[in-house]
Amino acid sequence: MEKPPHVFLVAGEASGDLLGALLMRALRAERPDMRFSGVGGEAMAREGLASLFPLAEIAVMGLVPVLRRLPLLLERIERTARAALEAEADCLVLIDAPDFTHRVARRVRRARPALPIVDYVSPTVWAWRPGRARAMRAYVDEVLALLPFEPAAHERLGGPACSYVGHPLLDCLDSLTPSSADLAAREAEPPLVLVLPGSRRAEVARLTPVFGEALALLRERCPSFDLALPVVPHVAAEIERNLEAWAAPPRLLTQEEKPAAFRRARAALVASGAATLELALAGVPMAVAYKVAAVEWPLRALVSVDSIVLPNLVLGERLVPEFLQGRATPQALALALEPLIRGGAARAAQTAGLARVRALMLAEGRSPSARAAERVLAHMAARQRADRGLFSRVSDAEPASTSAGNALKNRSNNT
Repeated sequence: MEKPPHVFLVAGEASGDLLGALLMRALRAERPDMRFSGVGGEAMAREGLASLFPLAEIAVMGLVPVLRRLPLLLERIERTARAALEAEADCLVLIDAPDFTHRVARRVRRARPALPIVDYVSPTVWAWRPGRARAMRAYVDEVLALLPFEPAAHERLGGPACSYVGHPLLDCLDSLTPSSADLAAREAEPPLVLVLPGSRRAEVARLTPVFGEALALLRERCPSFDLALPVVPHVAAEIERNLEAWAAPPRLLTQEEKPAAFRRARAALVASGAATLELALAGVPMAVAYKVAAVEWPLRALVSVDSIVLPNLVLGERLVPEFLQGRATPQALALALEPLIRGGAARAAQTAGLARVRALMLAEGRSPSARAAERVLAHMAARQRADRGLFSRVSDAEPASTSAGNALKNRSNNT
């Protein structure tokens, strides 16, 4: 009896956990008997994954936090690789967090060269450490890209096969598309302004104080606006601590309330990251900021793109204003937000540009998760065909021990 198919997944942070959950659901839609094991968070747990350890143990970002946890991270890499080998899965799927997941993949590839390895979310080889693309060919069979320009980047850099499957936010497109009533609400007074200081503790700690000062200055210029902050659960405590210093704290929204707020918001102040694409799909003009630890900022010289804002990268132009490190001052952010709230040429230009981002992100056919599942299943099927072909060749060839036994038997009969 044929055993149920088995996928080993390794996610490294909250965004990867959501991707993994959607992929698991799509795979099970095609193969209800599909089994899963690996590393993930709460979303993947709801889809039936029993994680080897809590995702929070490895969900770290930045040079200093990684160094602090290095012994634990190295142990978790070894543990995950051993578990992947012991699972005897039919495919290994890496989900983002390449500094962790790729180290697992290299160990697994050395031990089981024939196991298909799919990387769901391309590393930012087009911006940082481009040599990784060519190196990945040794241990990744295919990259599933979230952004439309990434396959061409991998081809240019000599990377592995790369397919654009679409960003998972496209699975939520209906919830982000404003209705006529939503569009009317955007023009009503007072306008709704969203503040999104990030989904990681370090981001929240660095940006929330600056955002608070910027919005306080903005109230002097645009005194009447409603302010809301969608809270990511795993950084809720960090956000609440930082909001204690705000003169006028925002209304906190749950993740269930977030889509409606995106549809009705007139503008947003946001940390660079996936939320900028979410806002772009909803057509919300924004100003973007980002800060890293001072010790990490000199590494900016190694970044090979002009912008770190995803909508700008999709368009290939600087549509959305971005303020990095020392340029992310309260004054600069307040000045960038004011015309987006009041209206005029700057708001109109960004709104039109965000519509082009949406058009470029849309791909024909099935949902991004379904397309990703299709590629994973294709690799599993190819591996299965190869195994069957090998088994057939081995079966057709007479084992050496049997041939030797028959020769001895014939010689004995002839004497």
